[in-house]
Amino acid sequence: MLRRSLFSLIVFVAGFGLVASSLVASGQDDSPKRGRKYKSPPPTARIEVTILKDVNGKPIENAAVVFHPMVGEKDKGNMELKTNEDGKTIIDVLPIGDVVRLQVIAHGFQTYGEDYKIDKADMGIEIRMKRPGEQYSIYKATGTTATKTTDAPPVKDAPPSPPSNVVPPATPPDTKPQTN
Repeated sequence: MLRRSLFSLIVFVAGFGLVASSLVASGQDDSPKRGRKYKSPPPTARIEVTILKDVNGKPIENAAVVFHPMVGEKDKGNMELKTNEDGKTIIDVLPIGDVVRLQVIAHGFQTYGEDYKIDKADMGIEIRMKRPGEQYSIYKATGTTATKTTDAPPVKDAPPSPPSNVVPPATPPDTKPQTN
């Protein structure tokens, strides 16, 4: 009989414990949350960039399109994408309202760079790449040697310069007596 009453007591205590814990758990749902508040990310824009040749409008494949998100005058990093066979690339992670510095690097073309304000949810940017221009130089190539060109007219009435291999004669030292 003692075993039977002990078993009943254990069952009663276990049942009471389950009821009490369920009441405590349901009471916690009514209390205000104390953890970190969820903050949704800002809305982002979908930007489609098309890279074309300036001379004929054909797409440039495999051009590097580098996005530099800017905060004030400071660069926050970069994201690089390559263009497909249509000369297009798409990015959709940049927040609306930000400024992005766009840089395009393509083999055989001048590097392009410009800042853009992301003000719409769907933007399209078309960039026409130019071939490199002639290099500026103050030297002009003639034959195998380069000579410096100047726009200044030649000086008139100037004595001819002596040949570089002739040494000028030495002047005798001053032999006048000194007076005090």
